[in-house]
Amino acid sequence: MAGLIFLPPAARYLKKLKDKNLKKLYEDAVRAICNDPTIGESKHGDLKGVFGYDIYYNKINYELAYTVEERVNEESGETETVVVIMAGTREKFYDELKRYWL
Repeated sequence: MAGLIFLPPAARYLKKLKDKNLKKLYEDAVRAICNDPTIGESKHGDLKGVFGYDIYYNKINYELAYTVEERVNEESGETETVVVIMAGTREKFYDELKRYWL
């Protein structure tokens, strides 16, 4: 299992979530990503190196953007760290991601 880091935009969004079912879906998605970091869709162009993971809930498409970094954690010996960049609804998600990430 990979290590995990949340960047401020993702942490803020997930902290503000009131819907417990949606929050659980995000938690499940993060767990799945940590177990297999290649599970998301690899982005191209400006966002090369970023993965996107889709979550569908109440007929709304939510996104989770992350990247995988090679780091050695001295305590656990893990070499991969999943960095969750941003989470939110699909609407304007990638525009905001580009503004933050690039």
